Amino acid sequence: MSKICLCLTGKTIKQDVDLLNKYRNYADVAELRVDCLDAGERLYIRRFPELAGIPVILTVRRDVDGGYFTGGEGARLKLLANGLAYANADSRFNFAYIDIEEDFNVPSLEEAARTFGTRIIRSCHDLEGTVNDFSAKMKTMKHAGDEIIKIAVAVSSTRDVLNLFRSTGSFTNQDKILICMGHYGIYSRILAEKFGSFLTYSSALDESIIPAAPGQVDVKKLSESYRFRKITKKTKVYGVVGNPLKSSVSPWFFNNILNLEDADAVYAPFPVTDIGDFMELAKEMDIQGLSVTVPFKEAILPYLGQRSAMVQAIGACNTLYRKDDLWVGDNTDYAGFSSSLLNFLGKKNLKRKKITILGAGGVSRAVAAEVYNMGGKALILNRTVHKAKEIAALYKFRWGGLDNNGVELMSKYNDIIIQTTSAGMEGHDESDPSELYTFTGKEAVMDLIYTPPQTPFLKRAAAAGCKTLNGYDMVIRQACLQYANFFGREISNKHLLHINSLGENKWDRIASG
Repeated sequence: MSKICLCLTGKTIKQDVDLLNKYRNYADVAELRVDCLDAGERLYIRRFPELAGIPVILTVRRDVDGGYFTGGEGARLKLLANGLAYANADSRFNFAYIDIEEDFNVPSLEEAARTFGTRIIRSCHDLEGTVNDFSAKMKTMKHAGDEIIKIAVAVSSTRDVLNLFRSTGSFTNQDKILICMGHYGIYSRILAEKFGSFLTYSSALDESIIPAAPGQVDVKKLSESYRFRKITKKTKVYGVVGNPLKSSVSPWFFNNILNLEDADAVYAPFPVTDIGDFMELAKEMDIQGLSVTVPFKEAILPYLGQRSAMVQAIGACNTLYRKDDLWVGDNTDYAGFSSSLLNFLGKKNLKRKKITILGAGGVSRAVAAEVYNMGGKALILNRTVHKAKEIAALYKFRWGGLDNNGVELMSKYNDIIIQTTSAGMEGHDESDPSELYTFTGKEAVMDLIYTPPQTPFLKRAAAAGCKTLNGYDMVIRQACLQYANFFGREISNKHLLHINSLGENKWDRIASG
């Protein structure tokens, strides 16, 4: 079973001990980052294992490897030697592990470590992403049979993650630590057990301390939300795929439900650069189900072995689940949207309503289909006009651009205005796609974004006196339908009531260091 390692990057020993005591319940191992300590504090590192009370990794990370130590190798060797000095017969009072780089060759230090049971972590930090053959790299790194091989590589694409994952099968009997650093590798940290990793590094992201490495997951969230310690080789994996994927409520929602059910399953965020590469990875990781968000709702279509009637009709997919050896694609946006909108309006349909839909992406396709099914008449506006025209033609709707002509048309289709683009979303631009339009205060306005709770578009509508709704209610409704696709059952009312009791603003962002 993979372990959780809490990285301690305080400036003083006391700060690190205090931090460890605060988060002790969430960590199996601690890493003392000596390179982060003030110079005077480094004199006292030998006593840290006794103060910690759990296994500790001794690390002095060089700046060239992503750390903060800028001295020479002689000074670094002295620090490592001091950490191992005066070894105690009781191994609990010694460092359990020492991290030394593949090019750091000091046999006397290694012999001293092994004599008193300190395991060597032989590490490679590839900050430029230049290593291509990870299996070959691991073979050249290993010096002795008891060592743990560690490869931490900065990833900038899904292909990088796929390559590292494929290397896991080469060393099934070798303890190893495999880390994809950065946002695109966040799931390699959450699913460390699936990557065959001995441990995963985490930080206390709520604390004002130096970040240990890019992409680390908060230690409390890793333990509680993702239930890291319960993930085994048999645990079923689900998740959400998108880009940049820093503001999705889905991991919070699904993992809360899975925790309430005590299900042997986990739901992870999968930020992706290339959907084709990810679908290869999904097959090799045996992922069971996926929520699909921006910008892949249309790009995912070629990878479906079977499509629901709604996907076939609107040409966009937000849900994938396994059936035999095929991916089945469904769209739950449409039903989540319609039930949320009608509840907001207090209506049973949209007859005699004129509606403007802003945007012409995958979500807009689902929205347009439902507006049509509910009897509404619509205008679709988009910066790329031909995309708006393409969707509008399906339902004999009006169409136009986000320009003066489009704004003039909006004044005739303004009973309800629905914003479906990513404009205003956290991680995207903060623009208002309808900035040329002047709200009268009589419009009902819905923005499908829920992070932030109020976009510039929604704030402007509310200031004019409009009734407004963000996308949180819709995303929860469509997620319930996705759950039914994934697990073949509905979420119990008891568990939904619990989720609702937590409130809209209680969910956790996909934060990483």
